[in-house]
Amino acid sequence: MKPRYFIRWMVEQGSSRFLMRYQALRGDPFGKLFGTAAARHNPYPHIEALRQRGRLVPTPVTWVTADYELSRSILRDTRFGVFILDNPSTPEPLRRVIRKAPLPANPVEPPSMLTIDPPDHTRIRKSVSAAFTPRAVGRLRDRVESVTVELLDALPSNGSADLIASYAAQIPIAIISEMLGFPDSDREHFLRWGDKVSPLLDLGLSWGAWRTAAMATQQMDRYLDGHIDRLRREPGDDILSSLVTAGNLDDRELKATATLLMGAGFETTVNLIGNAVVQLLPRPRQLEQLVDDPELWPQAVEEVLRFDPPVQTTARQALCDIDIDGRTMRRGTAVVLSLAGANRDPKMFDDPNSFDINRPNAQQHLTFSSGIHTCLGASLARMEATYALRSLFERFPDLRLAGTPELRPLFTLHGYSHLPVHLGPRARATV
Repeated sequence: MKPRYFIRWMVEQGSSRFLMRYQALRGDPFGKLFGTAAARHNPYPHIEALRQRGRLVPTPVTWVTADYELSRSILRDTRFGVFILDNPSTPEPLRRVIRKAPLPANPVEPPSMLTIDPPDHTRIRKSVSAAFTPRAVGRLRDRVESVTVELLDALPSNGSADLIASYAAQIPIAIISEMLGFPDSDREHFLRWGDKVSPLLDLGLSWGAWRTAAMATQQMDRYLDGHIDRLRREPGDDILSSLVTAGNLDDRELKATATLLMGAGFETTVNLIGNAVVQLLPRPRQLEQLVDDPELWPQAVEEVLRFDPPVQTTARQALCDIDIDGRTMRRGTAVVLSLAGANRDPKMFDDPNSFDINRPNAQQHLTFSSGIHTCLGASLARMEATYALRSLFERFPDLRLAGTPELRPLFTLHGYSHLPVHLGPRARATV
């Protein structure tokens, strides 16, 4: 890649990477949280150390909070907007560096809904929201069920499998691909591209990982150019065809929306399914309770979302000078919200570090955010995960780990790249 892209990486990621590592060496919990590999496996000691410093903690990089009420308040406060480095509060020389090394449309830059505020956010979200209404998600249930059964039928009875590659990843990628009109034969492309692009959500990314992600965005962009052209000639009944034919979004907005829906529609669900299996297998009494009473599965999914969230953190920035929690936050100031920390706030959840599928208020977690940026596909992710988990354990009741699950080397997105299991004998399908 051209040198200007390395300079952009230094501005966006490299400088924070070096600072975080330096702060980690000094013992700073925020530096340890984002600057050490160990924190990706177990961030909670560092989150608790931050919590002990107060509800809103200043750091050399930003402000940070793990407080539930404060996080929820900030997410819902219209005086805060999404955080991107290329914003009016960033010094113009740094903004020029970013603009001289542009990336194609992708999930983590404008005009992706994840990184824009009203009115553009309202306009684009309104165009997409019809595909995620309760009625629309309900219509997808039959397809989720058929895909799940096909995958379970293909798993070897009394055999072993990587549950991520063979099952957890295949359900959401099949559904979101159909929703966007992608042919089945292209699913593997999106699995590969998604794995390369998702690190862009992290803070302090290495140059190698950033360069790989940037190249993947270029590959996705070329693919989407051709796909959108085909949909203009031969539209289908998928959501992307509807957006193309409506003509309310320009090409960059169409591609940003498609990549966001693909990433969000896949990443959250595959991580949720994998995390649930890892949490449930060491807790046979709770798993037995779920098998005996399948109506508890939705509640179990909520507890997984709270206890081991597939999205660990997000960020906002002040759109004006704000007095919050007894402190003045200047316009343009960023604040990192530890969603994982908020989900274990003892002021909100009793015994928060215990996993309990019977927890009465588990569904009040902040994993899907809150306010105008609440995850559009939350109900779809819940439905996919609930059916996938219930069906898996009913079909393979003796399923157990066959090795150490391998976490992805990410912080913001938390999930497993490999989950080796021994399936045990196959039971007759009952759902």
